Amino acid sequence: MQKNKTAYFITGTDTDVGKTYIAGALLRHFVRQGLQTVGMKPVAAGAEMVNGRLLNSDVAELIKAGNVVADLALINPYVFAPAIAPHIASEQAGVKVSIDNIQQAFDALKTQAEIVVVEGVGGFRVPINHQETMADLAVKLNLPIILVVGVRLGCINHALMTAGSIRAAGLTLVGWVANRIDPDMLAIEENIATLKAMIKAPCIADVAWGEEPQFIDF
Repeated sequence: MQKNKTAYFITGTDTDVGKTYIAGALLRHFVRQGLQTVGMKPVAAGAEMVNGRLLNSDVAELIKAGNVVADLALINPYVFAPAIAPHIASEQAGVKVSIDNIQQAFDALKTQAEIVVVEGVGGFRVPINHQETMADLAVKLNLPIILVVGVRLGCINHALMTAGSIRAAGLTLVGWVANRIDPDMLAIEENIATLKAMIKAPCIADVAWGEEPQFIDF
């Protein structure tokens, strides 16, 4: 694992694989090291009004896990009420998600914290507008990538395709997390062993269902 502790981009093999759970745990991990740490979710779809502002539950978890107080508009530049694909939600709201605006928010957060953990939405290639995907945002921010693999049937294919897509984008996959989201999965140990053999990056955490991740090599 690279020791350059500045920022990481968290992506996943799909939606609902535990990106926020892992991102929050990573934030707490750095907080315990005494580092000024903040989470960022550039785009969020699915939110409710809280104190007069739309708040996504994943964003709330990231805020709770960090120890830097930052403007919500920097932590979550784009938020939409309906829990649908972000590019569709933004179109319905008449708002175009701008990667340049997200870059500016990220740069501002970097001045306030030693560590910024950026959580993507959905999988690596989820569209954020009709021209660009989360992959384009990751390239723009040029951050080392941590891949959350939701360990369930089909995860090997999804993990290898995502890892290949990350490499094709010219980015560095610095580690991946085996998140056991299906505790009843058959041959789970064999599947994780295959992932460890075939993903060309270290497994930095193997997370049992409902347990707090313990990260290695950080």
